[in-house]
Amino acid sequence: MKGQSWIKRRQSKKIWVGNVPIGGDAPIAVQSMTNTDTCDVNATVAQINQLAEVGADIVRVSVPTMDAAEAFKLIKQQSRVPLVADIHFDYKIALKVAEYGVDCLRINPGNIGKEDRVAAVIKTAKDKNIPIRIGVNAGSLEKDLQVKYGEPTPEALVESAMRHIDILDRHNFDNYKISLKASDVFMTVSAYRILAQQIEQPLHLGITEAGGLRSGSVKSAVGLGLLLSEGIGDTIRVSLAADPVEEIKVGFDILKSLGLRQKGINFIACPSCSRQQFDVIKTVNELESRLEDIRDSLDVAIIGCVVNGPGEAKEADIGLTGGAGASLMYRDGNKDHKIDNQNLVDELEVEVRRQIEKRKQAINEKSHGEEVIKVVAS
Repeated sequence: MKGQSWIKRRQSKKIWVGNVPIGGDAPIAVQSMTNTDTCDVNATVAQINQLAEVGADIVRVSVPTMDAAEAFKLIKQQSRVPLVADIHFDYKIALKVAEYGVDCLRINPGNIGKEDRVAAVIKTAKDKNIPIRIGVNAGSLEKDLQVKYGEPTPEALVESAMRHIDILDRHNFDNYKISLKASDVFMTVSAYRILAQQIEQPLHLGITEAGGLRSGSVKSAVGLGLLLSEGIGDTIRVSLAADPVEEIKVGFDILKSLGLRQKGINFIACPSCSRQQFDVIKTVNELESRLEDIRDSLDVAIIGCVVNGPGEAKEADIGLTGGAGASLMYRDGNKDHKIDNQNLVDELEVEVRRQIEKRKQAINEKSHGEEVIKVVAS
């Protein structure tokens, strides 16, 4: 069955980032990070809204100064999704954004400074029920670990993480998640595999500094795909030197390919060849652009000829098999009608939206019927 995942997820503790559950039986959350100047409130809010529009569950915002913390207060008031504040070194900034309602603190307890400062941040997080994300990066390992291991290694990443975890443990704080990131795929994968066996907290996955849109997407898909296929990972960020909106799109594509989340249209399309009876690539690209606003799950197969077309179309919610002059549309696995090849995009868009609306109505009618039964029974 299309869209079904055979992956057995690692059992982890569930925490909450705002209203978004992370870990346990919760869906794997997809997040990104703003790249605007945080002090530019309007630009940052606009980018958060753009990310929310394409489905971001959580957005991280860098808060490097007290001025940025004051701007964060205004940003938080206007955000439609939970916000994580990215903070390094100055514990007072962490305390300030906690006062302003941050949904999660991304810090490393070890670089906050003296124990009393760390304790102050942890106490505030505990009092306000704010989770902490520990973020270990191969590019910023502690100096003694660099000397000990000579270079970043999976074991060095894990040892760094465990140091931070030990600090939280000493203060009886378990409301946290961990990330272990490197730009090297195999180092990252190996580090997460080791840590997944040692703790029960949720894991935030990412290949840091993965690269541009194409190369970074491929590297992230390989690394995150390996871990997710083993059941490791509770939330992900695809780190790209590109528009953050693309990070969300690629993140959902990775989860969709593994059957871990079905959000938006799942296009099954042939790469095209000389057998195609219409321009498959142009058709798919146009449909993807037109249907980006849809968040509901639907399998749409677009195949340019009759070799593989019928088999794929029968397994999809909506299927199209290429034919000379006109192509055959399938609905729910059954042959339905032919469409002139000049009108494919328009008619397919109408059919997709009709199917989505039909499903919503069915869900609403079912919910209404259940409410009626409850009233009668009472």
